[in-house]
Amino acid sequence: MRMELRKTERGFARCDFVDRYGFQCSIQESSLATEYAIWLGVTENRMHLTQEMAEALIPLLQKFVDTGELS
Repeated sequence: MRMELRKTERGFARCDFVDRYGFQCSIQESSLATEYAIWLGVTENRMHLTQEMAEALIPLLQKFVDTGELS
């Protein structure tokens, strides 16, 4: 899957992609003023993640990339 970052009209980095089931998804920088955050997920229903939340997901995602499993 090729993912290409682009800028939104307000200047935030965003990448759109299609998931395994054909749903439009995206990852995008948030405009939240109080802390860094991103939007991630199916475009109609995205998660709003802080840096701390994203950091906590990295080991699980890396394990899946390396082994195909979470455990």
